[in-house]
Amino acid sequence: MQSFFQETNKPDHKINLAKASLIYAKYQYPRLDIQDYLMTLDIISQRIKDELGKEVYPLKVIKTINKYLFKELGFKGNKDNYYDPDNSYLNQVIDKKTGIPITLSVIYLEIAKRLDFPMVGIGMPGHFLIRPEFENVGIFVDVFNQGEILFKEDCELKLKEIYQQPITLEEHFLTPVSNQQILGRMLTNLKYIYLNRQEYPKMLRIIELLLQLFPNHPLEIRDRGLLYYQLRQWEKATTDLQLYLSILPTAEDAPTIRQILQQMR
Repeated sequence: MQSFFQETNKPDHKINLAKASLIYAKYQYPRLDIQDYLMTLDIISQRIKDELGKEVYPLKVIKTINKYLFKELGFKGNKDNYYDPDNSYLNQVIDKKTGIPITLSVIYLEIAKRLDFPMVGIGMPGHFLIRPEFENVGIFVDVFNQGEILFKEDCELKLKEIYQQPITLEEHFLTPVSNQQILGRMLTNLKYIYLNRQEYPKMLRIIELLLQLFPNHPLEIRDRGLLYYQLRQWEKATTDLQLYLSILPTAEDAPTIRQILQQMR
């Protein structure tokens, strides 16, 4: 099996988002066949391409993808069980046809790529969107809500709805994110789901993948160290927590980390 590191350690535009997502899913689902799922995306894309015909323009492409993906195939946002870890594994999202904003967006982005209709991810706080990769296109797609088409003003309303308070839409909220950032956000979702479920070995595996994406990221090193501490692996915990302090000696939580190190000694 090709490793997650091999797939993601290349120029960002060359990272195959679907393949990388399926590689990390294979750690949880060892029997999944990556090529089968990539072929499923190829078949879906071909059917949409057949339906599109020759006259192609952005709104028509989006409406045609929406119709096939949500009306005919029945993909939808998992609003009933949002924090189910399966919502973050692409094979499960394809099989169950339910997911969270970011995994459904990955499927949509992969279909758009196969249609030669470039789209990008938008890592808005609290809610992931996508948009066509054209200058001043002005529209966004909310894949979690059946491919709803949004304008900038709608994005601000969406933020207010999520946070239950007035929030000013800052320009950088709508900046496109890289493939690495998308994978990082998917894995971070899983990390906190496993933390809340106290499934520490699974959480540890996710942190290892995050550190393959972002080597020497101090907060991931700290969290891995704290996890080793929780798992009573004192030597590994000490190594990571000392490394964290060497990178961020004046971090806000540095006194707490030093106290933990002292206890282990």
